[in-house]
Amino acid sequence: MKRVFAILLAALLALSCLAALAEETQAEPLEDGVYTAIFTTDSSMFHVNEALEDKGTLTVQDGQMTIHVTLASKSILNLFCGLAEDAKKDGAALLEPTVDAVDYPDGTTDEAFGFDIPVPAIGEEFDVALIGKKGKWYDHKVVVSDPVPVEAAQ
Repeated sequence: MKRVFAILLAALLALSCLAALAEETQAEPLEDGVYTAIFTTDSSMFHVNEALEDKGTLTVQDGQMTIHVTLASKSILNLFCGLAEDAKKDGAALLEPTVDAVDYPDGTTDEAFGFDIPVPAIGEEFDVALIGKKGKWYDHKVVVSDPVPVEAAQ
């Protein structure tokens, strides 16, 4: 009985240490400003243009975060923050594309669609649905991570 009690006590102590460590490692909110950040998705078809190395421009204003990402082409027509089933509903707030210029390392340029995507939290997965030229909505998971102030990234 003493051995079981000792094991339980040790397990509780270990859990409390892990909880304390988790609290210490939680990220502080980002200060208002402009950052370069990594934008990753669960899809090989929905990703940042390869010339931009998975990076987007994260803007923080009054605690609200938005990342601008330039995609690989003009094939994705709209995005929706949430699930595809909600994107299909009347009145859904769809994200409209911008036309972004892309400069490739070989000196060529092209145009691709870009989107300003609200970011609920850094380093945490969230849902983004997309619709392409085929007219079908798809669900995806995305993560924004590793923000670096633009001044420091240059």
